[in-house]
Amino acid sequence: EAGASVLLLRTCLVLLAFPIYLLSFLGVWEPFCRKVFFPFILDRICAFHDKKSKKHKLELFRNLPDFRSPSGELRLLEIGTGGGSNFQFYPSGCKVTCTDINPNFKESLTKNMKKNQHLHYEQFLVAAGEDLHQVPSGSVDVVVCTLVLCSVQSVSSTLREVLRVLRPGGAFYFLEHVAAEHSSWKYFWQQVCFPTWKLVFAGCCLTRELWKNLEEAKFSELKVQHISLALPWMPIEPHIVGYGVK
Repeated sequence: EAGASVLLLRTCLVLLAFPIYLLSFLGVWEPFCRKVFFPFILDRICAFHDKKSKKHKLELFRNLPDFRSPSGELRLLEIGTGGGSNFQFYPSGCKVTCTDINPNFKESLTKNMKKNQHLHYEQFLVAAGEDLHQVPSGSVDVVVCTLVLCSVQSVSSTLREVLRVLRPGGAFYFLEHVAAEHSSWKYFWQQVCFPTWKLVFAGCCLTRELWKNLEEAKFSELKVQHISLALPWMPIEPHIVGYGVK
């Protein structure tokens, strides 16, 4: 019964978003989404999400300095930097390498770099989380990833790369939206929105149970907290936040 309702409501959403499906079929949506729509809409969603998640991020990143290397440096790599909304939370003097699969965030990235001159920006790599071959193994103290694991092609390959580039004793920090409780209305709506949301928001999957991937990834220590962020009208309320140590 729930399955039939999901299908019916999914179909209604597809009809509502039909122009986007058509553009996608014609091969126009993908490049437009990557270059124009996604950077534009993500800036706005991020500004809203940042307000809601600020206290969680302050708490999450508070112990970043604990992972400085013996030389006193903190080398940080961010996967899916986007417009750089996390820069404000990184400690002074931190050496940051930015990576993103989409190079079209220049405007907001430049703005956030100017705002956060307490950091050293090492380089910007156009790279997917699953393939960080430009980054040498064991070369960073910390990897950060927020609202990115929902849209990588493979979560397990991304976490393998994270563990490869981290030095022993380094840490992986995450804040990600995840699948809701299966018996909940939230999960029902996540299933309804899934195909259209994924198309509109550049591959973002609503129902990933990312805590399971993290548990399978063999961190020597893993802290995961399930939280809920009040984001009205958006099917991405349930989140996980925490860090894992290599």
